Amino acid sequence: MLYIYKYTRTAFTKMGGAMDHLDAADIGKSAVSSLLANTGVDPALIDEVIMGCVSQPADSANIARVIALRSGIPDSVIAATVHRNCASGMESITSAYERMHSGRGQLFVVGGCESMSNAHVLFRKSAVQKFSRLARARGPLAKLNAAFQFRPKDFSPLIGLRLGLTDPVTGINMGQTAEILAREYDISRDAQDAFAVNSHTLALENQKQLNQEISPVYTRGKSIESDDGIRADSSLEKLAKLRPVFEKNTGSVTAGNSSQITDGAAVLLVGSIKIKEELGIEPIGRLRGYAYAGCDPSRMGLGPLFAMQKLFKDSNLRLDQADIIEINEAFAAQTLTCIKVSDSEVLAKKAGLDSKLGEIPLDKLNRRGGAIALGHPVGATGARLVLSVLDQLREKQQQHALTTLCIGGGQGAALWIERIT
Repeated sequence: MLYIYKYTRTAFTKMGGAMDHLDAADIGKSAVSSLLANTGVDPALIDEVIMGCVSQPADSANIARVIALRSGIPDSVIAATVHRNCASGMESITSAYERMHSGRGQLFVVGGCESMSNAHVLFRKSAVQKFSRLARARGPLAKLNAAFQFRPKDFSPLIGLRLGLTDPVTGINMGQTAEILAREYDISRDAQDAFAVNSHTLALENQKQLNQEISPVYTRGKSIESDDGIRADSSLEKLAKLRPVFEKNTGSVTAGNSSQITDGAAVLLVGSIKIKEELGIEPIGRLRGYAYAGCDPSRMGLGPLFAMQKLFKDSNLRLDQADIIEINEAFAAQTLTCIKVSDSEVLAKKAGLDSKLGEIPLDKLNRRGGAIALGHPVGATGARLVLSVLDQLREKQQQHALTTLCIGGGQGAALWIERIT
């Protein structure tokens, strides 16, 4: 098994907010530096750094390596960046497990980072071609002629975030996939808004516990120590006034009942049980099992159910054994659909599952709020879910947790985490 020895994360802050001047490497470096400082482990003993990141900065190719070196990890320690869209943070953890079991390391720094504030803004292909011709032109007249080929449309930018949230196979964006689920499984606008209010309520009630997950980011003379998307004044009345974003006339998915676009990082120190003996540090938890599964990209929000089904088959675990359940709140409609389908034989068959998975009790679900209140920096979220359930298991003195999320492009991930008692 892969054992988890330490974890931390940065605060998750709104796009364009407190960390918008930091790129993903800066945010990731802050988290990894804090992790190393908190553990006191000699960085030279780390076998590999594995980080998830979806929108890597252009000037930080293999961002895991950049983060490792900036964090003071020796240049002899290798590093790799992984990308499984929204599950990139989880992919880093399961990649470490696979490395360890193939004899390619005993101690790893894993996690994920994202600066959605700095998502790429791109030139159109027509502009790139014309810039290329301009660069190749020789002589003043040739350059002038090349320059005159530009048109205003060439300078209309392509927004990388919008492109990244659109599935290139189906041609629809992630919000539209949530609208499909809302229609097909009868998830009302009122139910979505109520779920969103509850996410903020739970996060607000547990803000002290959330802050314990966080290591400060020091920047511009300030210390950023708490998530800034939690709304103390969230209400059904306020959410009801918001217009649908993705289907303006007939839709039910709004900015208020969707995950927030945020910046942040989450990291963990993981490895084999030998690390306990060699370094004298006690593991906090362990990865008991995991599964990734594919589904229809236009219904990507069902991904958690397919991943859970595969996990339960492979491990003989059951949903009712979980003391804590975390489902990433990409959209309220998506999470509510998973809850509804999981406990219905008829709806499970409709979704394409072999059978129903069982009840997802609301008192076990997302106890500290979810991405609707905290945000969803896509490369980091999977790692945040894991460290959060570990902290919740510690707080409640419980043992078993299920973490799962949907993945853009039509996949799901599910990890079963156990606390070491």
